[in-house]
Amino acid sequence: MCGFAGFSGMLENKKKIINAMMERIVHRGPDMAGDFIDDDIALGFRRLSIIDLSSDGAQPMTNEDGSIVIVFNGEIYNFEELREELIEKGHIFKGHADTEALVHGYEEFGESLVEKLRGMFAFVIWDRNKKTLFGARDHFGIKPFYYCKATDGSLIFGSEIKSFLEHPLFHKAVNKRALRPYLTFQYSATEETFFEGVKKLPAAHCFTWREGEEVKPRRYWDIDFSEGTESFEHYRDELDATVRESVAAHRISDVRVGSFLSGGVDSSYITAALMPDETFSVGFDYDKFNETDEAGELSKILGIKNFKKMINADECFDSFADIQYHMDEPQSNPSSVPLYFLAKLAKEHVTVVLSGEGADEIYAGYEWYDETPMMRRYKKLPKCIRVFAAKITQRLPYFKGHDFIIKGSSRPEDYFIGQALVFPEKEALSVLAKEYKNAPSVREITAPIYARVKGRSELIKKQYLDLNLWLPGDILLKADKMSMASSLELRVPFLDKIVMKQAEEIPARFKITEKNTKYILREASHKTLPDEWANRTKKGFPVPIRYWLREDKYYNIVREYFCADYASEFFDTKAIMKLLDDHKNGKAQNQRKIWTVFTFLVWYKKFFIDM
Repeated sequence: MCGFAGFSGMLENKKKIINAMMERIVHRGPDMAGDFIDDDIALGFRRLSIIDLSSDGAQPMTNEDGSIVIVFNGEIYNFEELREELIEKGHIFKGHADTEALVHGYEEFGESLVEKLRGMFAFVIWDRNKKTLFGARDHFGIKPFYYCKATDGSLIFGSEIKSFLEHPLFHKAVNKRALRPYLTFQYSATEETFFEGVKKLPAAHCFTWREGEEVKPRRYWDIDFSEGTESFEHYRDELDATVRESVAAHRISDVRVGSFLSGGVDSSYITAALMPDETFSVGFDYDKFNETDEAGELSKILGIKNFKKMINADECFDSFADIQYHMDEPQSNPSSVPLYFLAKLAKEHVTVVLSGEGADEIYAGYEWYDETPMMRRYKKLPKCIRVFAAKITQRLPYFKGHDFIIKGSSRPEDYFIGQALVFPEKEALSVLAKEYKNAPSVREITAPIYARVKGRSELIKKQYLDLNLWLPGDILLKADKMSMASSLELRVPFLDKIVMKQAEEIPARFKITEKNTKYILREASHKTLPDEWANRTKKGFPVPIRYWLREDKYYNIVREYFCADYASEFFDTKAIMKLLDDHKNGKAQNQRKIWTVFTFLVWYKKFFIDM
């Protein structure tokens, strides 16, 4: 787990620039630094040593004649098999780092190397002979990758946008197209970022670039839900074996490994399969906002030491600007806050943790995927009638039952945008300043993704959208940024291409039943977990912002941001103050809307006023 930065072009003082860029992301790799500089390219690397702690694992790494140079962030879990294959083909290895398998793998397989990899990764390979840069990001988007054009047309790229701030030809400006969709999705939902001109390389994409060309990402892998015909018992037992094998692969490390543990089935299952020496949990001193007792109890049953921390509001507000700095872009999922503190706690004891992200998207664990008993009855009507009713309803003003009829069409394209919906589009437009309204609509963002699963079932469409939008944009972004803020490597065994391949075959009727969501995962986990943990209802990572924003101290902190001069550049100040006051006075529950606006303003102040 590390971080890299780089740029092309003929700038003077390349070494000084690349080292300043590396220093910006020192938290990603405090153990070692390295750079590579020639006439065409500058590459910088910060290392968090995990596998092969010797200098043989140092980066940038080259092949024998120095014609291939790589910087790589992540872990390749099948590097031993890849290494053996390459040795048989005549390649000579100096050490045992997974990075070396990528170097020789590129020599042998070229760009098709990415199709052989199992792991989490973002990397660039500079081919000095061809003058080409090959870049790639892992299948699910676990590791970040950003790039942009400098003002002279050269390329800047790296693990975090903040490193770009040290490049003399990087133009820092707010992307006016980013704020509108963010208010609805709560995260940056397109390939563009909040920094004008900076883009994200999408998950499961790679590119080959030459000076003077545009970066043209291409997809090298995709999810294909193709339901099989085997029995429930077959899929349940296969799921358990596959998850256990993935946990075994993800535990490979030359440093200490622990696990995050909440009271839910996902992290509990990973923990029980891993059986680490230590688990880590955080909670809040509010009713229904604390699962540390359940985590501690399971740890005791398993014979594992549990470390826990209770977080208070003062800590959260005091650290919030730093959290947004590490996030690079505004991301208003409140769970980023406890995750930040959880990572800090874990880093006091270990360097690597395993976590349960991804299970809900793969095995259908979210309530949004399920249907109410009333909806099940409604769907007994012929689909043509339900679709017709939904089309008529979409043209009508809102009335009680409006959303129910639209959802009853079985067309997620008309109503489902993923697991977060903060501001409905019309309301988002009503609070935005004029210059920030001209941006992609929700439908424009989701339509290309839905088009790839046209004609598939309602559940598959929802899962596919979340796996391509919500998971990399929200869940995995905060997991990477909050863990790396504390120089902690976070691994996610559910998000593994072999686990995904097995999950693709599981029929929908085994994933969601009248008993529960994520049913087959829960049944598989019974082999390891007590019934209480296997069957526990999903809580997520709840944060008591609803209560905080009704206390004078925290209301006033938010109010100061809402009333700042710069806030009026982006928002109708009266409109956002009404949201805040109505919540404070108990007239409405606007906590998520307030937190989303507040998050953006904290981010803006941090990046555009304070630095």
